Amino acid sequence: MSYESEQSRTPGSSPPACDDDLPHRPGRVHIAARQRGADVTALGSLALHLPQVTASLGVVFVISYAVSHLSNLPWPLLLGGWALSGALAFHRPCERLMARWLFGLRYPTAEEDERLRPVWREVTARAGVDASGYQLWVEESDDINAMAAAGHIVGVTSHSLRVLPPAQLGGVLAHELGHHTRGHAWASLLSVWYALPARLSWRLLVLLTTGLGRLPTGAAAVVIGVAGAAVIALATATYGLIFLPLATPYLAAAVSRRSELRADEHAAGLGFAPQLMAVLHQERSREESRRADAPGLAFTREAVIARLLDSHPDVHTRLHHLQTHLNNRR
Repeated sequence: MSYESEQSRTPGSSPPACDDDLPHRPGRVHIAARQRGADVTALGSLALHLPQVTASLGVVFVISYAVSHLSNLPWPLLLGGWALSGALAFHRPCERLMARWLFGLRYPTAEEDERLRPVWREVTARAGVDASGYQLWVEESDDINAMAAAGHIVGVTSHSLRVLPPAQLGGVLAHELGHHTRGHAWASLLSVWYALPARLSWRLLVLLTTGLGRLPTGAAAVVIGVAGAAVIALATATYGLIFLPLATPYLAAAVSRRSELRADEHAAGLGFAPQLMAVLHQERSREESRRADAPGLAFTREAVIARLLDSHPDVHTRLHHLQTHLNNRR
């Protein structure tokens, strides 16, 4: 989730008035019995990737069966190991490896931790969530950005810690907490992980087909004919569902955009709607400046496809939903 810095505000923007200080609630913190769940967008993301996961299962089965004939390892053990490997996304040591090597995060410095920890405690206290259940990380970047990943990773950029007031930083963190408590983070990671064998196999198949031009004409015609017959047979047997993965990227992007709005809704429910809107107004000003520099790009074919594949809703949509939330509370 990316934001524009408060320091880059352009004349004419009018974010809602909000207090930059983050008041801390006195007294006891009541921890909810149910810390996280899976909303309809998390379940939808998993459902959309079922065809790819099923294809991955077939790929891993073939590989496991082949390896079992070349070694003494039974194929059910290899297949079962892959099936259970997704649990590593919730294993703290594995999460630390992912945070460092996959996402490029680092531990906060003492100064960053002093600024970040109190804000995180306030956000989790409002949500009734155990703050120690998550690990805070920092990305070395000059952007305003944050992320939620795996089962317990919450990352924020170093620039965000430097320039965002505590209340706005709290709004950003509340949004990321919403991704965790509503199941978006773990569902996204598991979908990508279990679909990976099928995607790699598809890329290998595409790479092999590019070499058909080097085959004799007769051999290339035979290969194309066999592949075409196989596709037609599979399409007939599955009532066309074999082509569903072609639409999956667009459907998954639509579900991801809805999950972002739900994370905004979570942050707004914790009282951070004005702070999020103040940050998003800066993003809107930046987008308007970019469109002014390149007029007409919004209606090109490439721009339309990119918009359909965008995992985040446009800023106007997010501001509209947050404003609706504020109006309903009055």
